Amino acid sequence: MDFNKQKQQDWQASTLAIHGGHQPNQHGALVSPLHQSATFVFDNAEQGGARFAGDEAGYIYTRLGNPTTAELERKMALLEGADDAAATASGMAAVSSALLTHLQAGDHLVASNAVYGCSFALMTTQLDRLGISCTMVDFSDEQAIRSAITPATKVLFCETPVNPHLTVFDISRLVDIAKQHQLITIVDNTFMTPLLQQPLKMGVDMVIHSATKYLNGHGDVIAGIVCGKAEHMHKLKFEILKDFGAVISPHDAWLILRGMKTLDVRLTRHCDNAEQLANYLDSHPKFSKVFYPGLASHSGHQFIGKQMKRAGGVLAFELDGDMQDAIKFVNHCRLMTIAVSLGDAETLIQHPASMTHSPYTPEARAQAGITDNLLRISVGLEDVSDIIADIEQALASIG
Repeated sequence: MDFNKQKQQDWQASTLAIHGGHQPNQHGALVSPLHQSATFVFDNAEQGGARFAGDEAGYIYTRLGNPTTAELERKMALLEGADDAAATASGMAAVSSALLTHLQAGDHLVASNAVYGCSFALMTTQLDRLGISCTMVDFSDEQAIRSAITPATKVLFCETPVNPHLTVFDISRLVDIAKQHQLITIVDNTFMTPLLQQPLKMGVDMVIHSATKYLNGHGDVIAGIVCGKAEHMHKLKFEILKDFGAVISPHDAWLILRGMKTLDVRLTRHCDNAEQLANYLDSHPKFSKVFYPGLASHSGHQFIGKQMKRAGGVLAFELDGDMQDAIKFVNHCRLMTIAVSLGDAETLIQHPASMTHSPYTPEARAQAGITDNLLRISVGLEDVSDIIADIEQALASIG
């Protein structure tokens, strides 16, 4: 199958997840080859010089590009509707690379006050060391965003839905604000994947993913993806990634390509299970709050069918009790695995205040709505009745 971008752009997302970006190989193998090579051979010195000068296309060194990695990048660019994509060594490498593409000393970033814990630490500690300041506000409050913008502001950054309590932000409104102030918008699309949400098509400048999660889907890879406009991606790839070196390994890119072939069917099951589990939790007296956009009571429900196709496979809830009750509940789970990732076949449960969001100060956690009795579940592919039974026995164990 020849790679024809124009032709493939006409395919549905579920088809692109399988075939997008694929190029024929010399042996006619159905599965894309793994190019596990650090460097690439030139026919002669003149060809090597031409490639380094940018006068001839071709591979030089895997830190600068690799055929296996390039297929993953083509696939993700097609799925997100981007000019190009860059695969990175981790989701945090994707976050940091995207930010450093647009920020330098003296610049200012406005971010939502609830983000992944390491993104929070990057923005409030590491970027500060580089002379880049950050203000975090509630992105559901338009006036708060506008008030945080200064003459030094260059970027607006958010996750939507937000980790961990699944607040959904209005992407189109965020884009409007950014355009009025000539700012770059960056959206973390990890929880949705391009099959459920495509922020670039709503005017966002850059989209990032932790490819560790749903894109790979099997819990055996750490990786990230950035998608965006050609000029932004060129700087990210050939300045930021080249010089900082946070590139993905070809083997990890190959594993993600394999995992993405089942992305559509996996997401369908994740969403189906999460919807049933959310309804169960919402009707149970032992859970005081349930956070899931698929529930009509959730503020993000209005965006289903508009901004996002479905509510995804992650939900959070507050146990009727204190922090020790929440931890005791987690420790009594038998089917659900205590782990901090998401998007795997296995259902995972974690305690954000002491785990993923532990880099937050208690004050910052309170501002972000991350309570001590909040628990997050990444709903897996098991039979949902078994997940519910596990919750019931964990409840019984704590009394």
